[in-house]
Amino acid sequence: MLVAVRVFALADLHLSAVSPKPMTIFGPGWAEHPQAIFTQWPQVVTEEDLVLLPGDLSWAMTLDDALVDLRQVAELPGEKVILRGNHDYWWSSVSKLRARLPERMHAVQNDALRFGPPGAGVVVCGTRGWDTPGHNPLDPQDEKILSREAERLRLSLGAAQRLRQPGDHLIVMLHYPPASPPFQPNVLTPLLAESGADQIVFGHLHGIPQERTVGQVGGIPACLVAADALSFWPRLLLEL
Repeated sequence: MLVAVRVFALADLHLSAVSPKPMTIFGPGWAEHPQAIFTQWPQVVTEEDLVLLPGDLSWAMTLDDALVDLRQVAELPGEKVILRGNHDYWWSSVSKLRARLPERMHAVQNDALRFGPPGAGVVVCGTRGWDTPGHNPLDPQDEKILSREAERLRLSLGAAQRLRQPGDHLIVMLHYPPASPPFQPNVLTPLLAESGADQIVFGHLHGIPQERTVGQVGGIPACLVAADALSFWPRLLLEL
């Protein structure tokens, strides 16, 4: 297992090698965004680093098609940990996915992973999440999905605590933000606040500056790592 030197994060790659989908419908900043990712990533990430990819990796509809995108990402420097996003329709059975993932690419679902030497490692866990109540309440179907995601988060955090050693850092990945304006508590926030995590990372939001997103949960820093918010540069989270 990798002895991680640094930990980066980058969500919402939105790749589409098999059936190209122009992302410029979401704004001109997305023009030729895969080229930006594949050019900039190797400038900051080394083979000894760990990169967290919290969702919306590929527009593909099948695992076979998604693997074209995932293999391209796998060829970039660093160990990778992927999480399912709302547009990752190709992600169904995690066991089937894990059996076909390229080397040095790992999936998190209802569990956790640990990297690094004893007492100086990093534990990664998380779940997709869902829309959370904000200025408007959720409808019953969204409430049901959010409750299911809370249970998945509980399972993943439990696995993380079993893996975590004294001195380890804990990073929680979500695809959706953990709270919506005006950032009232929801079923996810107590789990996160009591997790003992060092950082929370999330994506999903596009065209929204970091200062308008949730910045902390229970005192734990939370940061938006959607690719367009980072100008398609992996964000450095931690240096071990």
